[in-house]
Amino acid sequence: MTTPTTGCCVWMTGLSGAGKSTIAQVLVERLTAAGRIVTLLDGDVVRTHLSKGLGFSKADRDANVLRIAFVASEIVRHGGVVIVAAVSPYESTRNQARTMVGPESFLLVHVATPLAVCERRDVKGLYARARRGELSGLTGIDDPYEPPVHPDVVLDTANATPDGSADAIWRVLVSRGVATPTSVS
Repeated sequence: MTTPTTGCCVWMTGLSGAGKSTIAQVLVERLTAAGRIVTLLDGDVVRTHLSKGLGFSKADRDANVLRIAFVASEIVRHGGVVIVAAVSPYESTRNQARTMVGPESFLLVHVATPLAVCERRDVKGLYARARRGELSGLTGIDDPYEPPVHPDVVLDTANATPDGSADAIWRVLVSRGVATPTSVS
C-alpha cells in the first residue's frame, strides 16, 4: 500500500498539562513510521523561537496562534502533516487558524482533561505558582479557556493512555486519507 500524500493539520488544544505534547509525540512517531513527513509545532518550543518576545495578553496569545497557523498552512499546502500542540485558548482564534489552514485539512482535537487533573500533573509548576499569586494570566486559573464548540475529536486524558488517545486521532486520520489503516501500531 502506498503512503498517502494528503496534507493535514492536527491541532490539539487544551489546558497546560492536559497531555497535548505527549499525545503529539506518539502521533509523530506513528506517522513517521508510516512513511509520512511530520512537523511538530509544540507551543513551548514555538514561544521560544517563532514567538519570542510575545507575552500572554489576549493580543499576544492570538498573535502566537496565528503565527503557528501560518506555518501549519504552509506545511499542509505542500502535502505535509503538522501536529500542533498549543493551549490556543480562544475559540475565535482557533477558527481563524482553521480558515488559514483550510477546513478540509484541519483536525481540531480538544484534549479536554479536567483542570484538577492538569493541576495534579503540573509538570512546569505553573498552577502552583498561579495559586500562590506568583503568576498571573494562567489559562484556566485567571485567564479563560474557551472549549471548542465543534471539535473533531474530544479526549479526556484522565481516563485514557497516550496510545489510546493517539488511536482515536489515528482513526480520523485514516478516514480522511492521511494515514492507512494498516499503519497503526
